[in-house]
Amino acid sequence: MSVETWTILFVALSFALYLYIGWRSRVRDSSGFYVAGQGVPAIANGAATAADWMSAASFISMAGLISFLGYDGSIYLMGWTGGYVLLALLLAPYLRKFGKYTVPDFVGDRYYFNTARLVAVVAALFVSLTYVAGQMRGVGIVFSRFLQVDISTGVIIGMVIVAFFSVLGGMKGITWTQVAQYCVLIVAFLIPASAIAFLLTGNPIPQLAFTFSDIVPKLNQLQVDLGFQEYTQPFANKSMLDVLFITIALMVGTAGLPHVIVRFYTVPDVRSARFSAGWALLFIALLYTSAPALATFARYNLINTLHNQPIEQVRQLDWVSKWENTKLLTFEDKNNDGRVELTPDKTTSEITIDPDIIVLSTPEVAKLAPAVIALVAAGGLAAALSTASGLLLVVSSSVAHDVYYRILRPDASEAQRVFVGRVMVGFAVALAGYFGINPPGFVAQVVAFAFGLAAASFFPVILLGIFDQRTNREGAIAGMLTGLIFTIFYIVGVKFYGMQPWFFGVSAEGIGTLGMIINFIVTFVVSRLTPPPPVEIQEMVEDLRSPSGELPVEAVH
Repeated sequence: MSVETWTILFVALSFALYLYIGWRSRVRDSSGFYVAGQGVPAIANGAATAADWMSAASFISMAGLISFLGYDGSIYLMGWTGGYVLLALLLAPYLRKFGKYTVPDFVGDRYYFNTARLVAVVAALFVSLTYVAGQMRGVGIVFSRFLQVDISTGVIIGMVIVAFFSVLGGMKGITWTQVAQYCVLIVAFLIPASAIAFLLTGNPIPQLAFTFSDIVPKLNQLQVDLGFQEYTQPFANKSMLDVLFITIALMVGTAGLPHVIVRFYTVPDVRSARFSAGWALLFIALLYTSAPALATFARYNLINTLHNQPIEQVRQLDWVSKWENTKLLTFEDKNNDGRVELTPDKTTSEITIDPDIIVLSTPEVAKLAPAVIALVAAGGLAAALSTASGLLLVVSSSVAHDVYYRILRPDASEAQRVFVGRVMVGFAVALAGYFGINPPGFVAQVVAFAFGLAAASFFPVILLGIFDQRTNREGAIAGMLTGLIFTIFYIVGVKFYGMQPWFFGVSAEGIGTLGMIINFIVTFVVSRLTPPPPVEIQEMVEDLRSPSGELPVEAVH
């Protein structure tokens, strides 16, 4: 069968599974809709967390960026993985003990003021909508190549699938769908990684092939011969300061991501939250230790396949013609010598490759079986849809639970709360579709902006809210607003209005670190210049850090 036929088969089977799980997991109460009834086993929650966290950026785009940036691309590995460890050890157990549904719920109750809750809602919406843009772009890319439909149509198909299991099952439907999606995406990533590792080095274990073969020295020499820096040369594409700032922004941004944090509310108790964090780290490591190997193999293979080859011969390759149709791979014989050349200078390079196609195209470049190529497409969709669904629920809960129920209609019935939640999921899906059709950048770049916004808004007030009794509502509100506004201003100015990165050359992807520092300083200083929190809040914070037990219900109202 052809690649397209296999893809249709795998995508149809996986989508049917997701729809079936969504139908079986449908809920009627708000606890099931927002936190899956807090009954998800630790290992299942670990798999769901891994799928929620390993988005299209991890599956589709991260290896592509490492492939393009070489050593400097390790910022994504270090930042995202280190950030998850930070979240699992420093924040997750305490937030689970707090026992609420959402991050704005924690902020609103910890800082005893609905204005703080509203600011947190705005921040959650900014982070989630920015993040979901990257996921829907990933969906569109997969559909446009493997099912030969335009990106807009692919995004709409993805929207319908996500809307179905999100609207019906809420967090319960999303959780069990994400467990299935993790299984699909990890198999889809590891099989081609192992196959290409074996083809190039004779070792089927990607991590060992990457470490103990001569593929990296060969690629370094190949890069030098073409005029590039060595693949392993540090700080060749980004300054040391920018690498540091991006890594920190990704780390603390991960620890502040509302759609990941809410996963720890779905388990029965604090102990389960800790165990699910450990399982998730194991599941994540399977992909993240394979990504740098796949990135290296893919770059080596692409250069050998395309560079200095006759352009007509290249265009006769089936995978080349199909990726050219997506406009994500282009060739232009600028010197009219009949061959295509890859050079460091974009004005002379005759090959243009979008980083987002590296993982998806690698099985085709390596001439793997059509079934493997199609499996990668299904994995890319699973990664994008799993994270998109989690983000959409954050948007829904931020408005339906934290604004409608906690502020506007405290007397709303269970049915009314779930209905508003479902309506908001539909609204969020429509927004996600728009951003998927009109994306503001590469998948991983867009996601990096979301992490920067999370770092600058949520991380300081969550950390201080747990570990500093003196932090009050005035400080939290001032800190969140200052960090968020500064970071948005810098990102939008640099990416869309031609503003130069004026803070020592730090890029838009890394500026969230400075936003976080500003947030910390403002929160800390304002808290010390204004009255302390009420005694009951200080006692609640003290109890929050005790090693066992749940907070009494009255302590969080």
